[in-house]
Amino acid sequence: MAINVLGTPLKLCSTDPMTGYFRDGCCNTDDTDRGSHVVCAEMTEEFLIFSKQRGNDLSTPRPEFRFPGLNPGDRWCLCALRWKEAFDAGVAPQVILECTHANALKYVDIRHLLEYQRQT
Repeated sequence: MAINVLGTPLKLCSTDPMTGYFRDGCCNTDDTDRGSHVVCAEMTEEFLIFSKQRGNDLSTPRPEFRFPGLNPGDRWCLCALRWKEAFDAGVAPQVILECTHANALKYVDIRHLLEYQRQT
C-alpha cells in the first residue's frame, strides 16, 4: 500500500483529469518514474505559466501522451523537483498532502509542503 507524506494511506488526487504516472488517479510511483510524479497539486495560472516558461507546457493537450492539458483548479501529480523549483521561485501551487506520495520527501522538505497545504 502506498503511503502519503503524512504517513497514512495515499488518497486519490484526480480522475478528472485523470492524473498520475500510471494514469490511475493517484500519485503512485516506481523505479520507472524518472520524473517522480508524486506531488498532488492544484494548478494555478501562475504556476502553469511558470512551467511553460521552463519548457514544460502543461496547458496544451497532448493526446499522444494521454495528456488533456491543464487548467487552473485542476489537480495533477507534479514532478517533485518541478514543484520544488516553483517553490524556490515563489510560484508553487498548493498541495494536497493526503494525496502526495511519501517519496516527495526525498526532494522536498515537509515544512515547505505544510506551508503550501491546501485546506480541504
